[in-house]
Amino acid sequence: MMAKIATVITDMFEDVEYTDPAQAFQDAGHEVVTIEKEAGKQVEGKQGEATITIDKGIDGVSPGDFDALFIPGGFSPDILRADDRFVAFAKHFMDEMKPVFAICHGPQLLITARTLDGRGATGFKSIQVDMENAGAKFKDEEVFVCQNQLVTSRTPGDLPAFKRESLNVLAS
Repeated sequence: MMAKIATVITDMFEDVEYTDPAQAFQDAGHEVVTIEKEAGKQVEGKQGEATITIDKGIDGVSPGDFDALFIPGGFSPDILRADDRFVAFAKHFMDEMKPVFAICHGPQLLITARTLDGRGATGFKSIQVDMENAGAKFKDEEVFVCQNQLVTSRTPGDLPAFKRESLNVLAS
C-alpha cells in the first residue's frame, strides 16, 4: 500500500535530511508532497545543495488528505513552528497516530504542537532539553521508533537507520 506523505518544509532545511529520505520514499513507491506557505515557491537548503519547488500551500491542504508526515531538520522546523497552521497540521498526525518521521530539529514542530509528552523520541543534541521539557523521554540513539508511529533520528549520520525504520512503519 503506497502512502501519500506530507512534507512540511521551508528555507534553511538540512539538504540531505530532505533529499535522502524523500528519494527513499519515492523509490519505495510512496508519494512525497512538499508543503509550505505557498505553492510554487522555491525553498533552499541551508547547505545550498538542494532547491525545492513547493507542491502545495498550507491553506490548500488538509492533514486528512495524507497518510504520513515527514519533517526534515535544519532551521526549517523552527521557522514553521511560529505558524499555527503548521503546528495544527503536525498535531493532527500525532493525535490520529498516523506515521510521523522527524529528524534532527524536526521534533521542534512536535514540541510546539505539545505532542511529545510521555513519548520516546530523539533529536539533535541542542534540542534535548527542549524535548525533555515538553515531556519526551529522550533517547540518544541513531533512530527511535515510538508505538510503531513516531520515527525520530538525531543527525544526517543517522539517515540509513531513519530511512529503514520510516519505511518499516509505512509497510506495517
